[in-house]
Amino acid sequence: MAFIRQYRDSDFDNMSHIGFRLPKKNHQCRATLPPSLSASEPARRLAPYIWTHQYTHLSPSTCFVLDDGAGRAVGYCIGCPDVAALCAAYPRYVREVLEGRGRANGDVRLTRPSPPAADPSEPDAAAAAAAAAAPWIDPDTGRISELALAQLAFSAQRLLVDGHEDLLAEGYRGTMHIDLLSEHQGRGWGRRLIEVLVKSMKARSDDEEEGKGETHKGIWLGVGRENEKVVPFYEKLGFYVKERVVKTSTIIMVRDY
Repeated sequence: MAFIRQYRDSDFDNMSHIGFRLPKKNHQCRATLPPSLSASEPARRLAPYIWTHQYTHLSPSTCFVLDDGAGRAVGYCIGCPDVAALCAAYPRYVREVLEGRGRANGDVRLTRPSPPAADPSEPDAAAAAAAAAAPWIDPDTGRISELALAQLAFSAQRLLVDGHEDLLAEGYRGTMHIDLLSEHQGRGWGRRLIEVLVKSMKARSDDEEEGKGETHKGIWLGVGRENEKVVPFYEKLGFYVKERVVKTSTIIMVRDY
């Protein structure tokens, strides 16, 4: 019988999997990827390193899996209560997972692909850094750029801060991701996973507020336009679409603690 438990390091491969092994390919990919990503070999290979493994590696106490009853993770709800803290610890993730485990198994093939840091004293430093980012679509191939994907994986700033500054400033310091294999959807597991995660993150946030005097207002998540159909599901769980001055291609939803 399936049940929810905390993430264990032995779940690493199943977390990468949450899907299927492609025929004649020596890597795993996630069944829950949207079409634009699942059609890209680099995206299938790197997706877990962009949206999954940094949370389980750096904040395992706020990462939960749905165990199928035989020890196999068939879904997960993962996150961190404080994006700033995750960013501060991110070099360890780069060293131990991206340049360690990921490189060893052949998933991570580019070496520290982030562009050179701009001189912060220059007035156009931010614009220069943005211009140095690889385009999402490789102009030579017309496909999602592996360099752009790797730049996200190697940079917590690009992945979690850029474009989300307003959320962090308002106190939405936590973020999360959830994925379930299709055969385990529609059974209430998604709701239960989210409630377990939010309870855990709120407890961690309360402790940090008391110790550091910081305000933790709640949690945010991003919903791709291709997956807009899940918005009502999150709304039933207390999330709501955040109206923002910043306009992005991703729907941002928040839930207050």
